[in-house]
Amino acid sequence: MTYCVGIKTHEGLVLASDSRSNAGHDQVNICRKMHTFAVPGERVFAVMASGSLSLTQSVITLLRQDFDAGKGLATAETFYDAVRMVGQYVRRVSDMDREALEKDEYNFNIHLLIGGQIRGEASQLYLVYPQGNPLKVTHETPFLQIGEYKYGRPILERGLVYSKTTLESAALYVLLSFDATMRSNVTVGPPIEIMIYRNDQLEFGQYCSFSADDPQMLGIHKQWEIALRDAVEALPPIEFGACLSNA
Repeated sequence: MTYCVGIKTHEGLVLASDSRSNAGHDQVNICRKMHTFAVPGERVFAVMASGSLSLTQSVITLLRQDFDAGKGLATAETFYDAVRMVGQYVRRVSDMDREALEKDEYNFNIHLLIGGQIRGEASQLYLVYPQGNPLKVTHETPFLQIGEYKYGRPILERGLVYSKTTLESAALYVLLSFDATMRSNVTVGPPIEIMIYRNDQLEFGQYCSFSADDPQMLGIHKQWEIALRDAVEALPPIEFGACLSNA
């Protein structure tokens, strides 16, 4: 399983992914799921992938080959054009592999998050579905997730505000979202990669990779648990007598 999340605020983007890949409980591997494509000062893209590892590797390989040759993402006139190109690569892999997969009762499972910026446009964040069609993040819900997202969603919904949340705070929300997910699902795990992209920077700079025993991540985890317990203890008690009288 996988968990990847992208957040867009008024200041830019926060992108994060886990690195655990599994084929059953006894075959767990580490595999990066965040991939960057950059022409500094002109365009930057970060692509995060969930689903079948063989399919995501095929799509990323095709994207990388064309980008390095000055084609594909390197030529897109707009960010939307770039996202549509990524959808076309997904369809190419679908044309090659879907029939054989479904013949053996395997789903064609691949989802991608694409964040970044092309010079002259605002920074953007999209989700691309297995059919190749894209979905754009909104100000009302300023984040997108793929993979095992349900455990880490509540804190993002409660805390993120597009016009107010700083990138530094968004990065903390991301780490806590992963903390909740890893606690509830062992198929999501470190290293956790987190990258901050500031509007109009047009290069990737701020990046961290957190291992399972990273002292910074462990410290945030411990402090968050203490703060949660203190917050619950500070709530007014439930008045059970009042509940019974209104039944």
